[in-house]
Amino acid sequence: MGKQWRFLLVACACALAFVGPVSAQEEGEDPVTQLAWKVGPTDGEITSRAHIKVPDGYVFLGPDGTRKLNEMMQNPSSGVDEYTIAPKDLSWMAYFSFDEVGYVKDDEKLEADDILASIKEGTEQSNEERRQRGWDTLRIEGWSFKPQYDTKLNLLEWAVLAESLPGHQKVVNYNTRLLGRRGVMQVVVVASPEELDAAVSQFKSLVPGYEFNAGEKYAEFKSGDHVAEYGLAALITGGAAAVASKKGFFAAIAIFLAKAWKLVLIGLAGLAAAVRKFFGGKDESRG
Repeated sequence: MGKQWRFLLVACACALAFVGPVSAQEEGEDPVTQLAWKVGPTDGEITSRAHIKVPDGYVFLGPDGTRKLNEMMQNPSSGVDEYTIAPKDLSWMAYFSFDEVGYVKDDEKLEADDILASIKEGTEQSNEERRQRGWDTLRIEGWSFKPQYDTKLNLLEWAVLAESLPGHQKVVNYNTRLLGRRGVMQVVVVASPEELDAAVSQFKSLVPGYEFNAGEKYAEFKSGDHVAEYGLAALITGGAAAVASKKGFFAAIAIFLAKAWKLVLIGLAGLAAAVRKFFGGKDESRG
């Protein structure tokens, strides 16, 4: 099934998302190809805080296009601008968004079992929103790999394995948090479990091309800057929302997870081929 994941989103687009007249699209083109993709090599601006080099063989999508893409893939709005980078064959996708929470201290010990228990509880509650929208629910199976923090790169990473119901589709979200001076760049890499290792490897090859803008780097912290009220574990569970929430810790996590988790849906082979053909002939940005 792994190869059919690319993509996935096109089937949803055709069936659900774009309900306008077919005549509004050029004959033979699919909704995903109508998005404002920028094709590498190019530079992708991620808010006013950072940028990433998009090399040859990759594509980049700004916030307007990413909102449409999320709707195709049945992903609830996160409420903030998101940016997408992916290989041209769309075998995986990485979503970037910036959370201006302040400087997060990185001296906290990560307790993987406790964090996973919180994620499971929060996911059960977040499934209510998915049911209300008629979407598949999620069941957390466990860590694909446990949280770990790179002190040199100021990078927190982890991956959770889940199953969508009733379809019994396995999905993995690989998460990275890149710490900055005034907040955290949140990154979610979405791939099939079979292709996760390759996707993560390719994504990590792009990380050296990512950079916070001047004055925004973690090492540029100055006395008097705003410091977040929580540490690394809350970046994983969404517990930050619980700090000021009257709804309770797990309810706050549920809200966070409902917006943060990314699903992919199985696409049709013919449509996936059309997407690959479309990007295969592009060598410059699409307006």
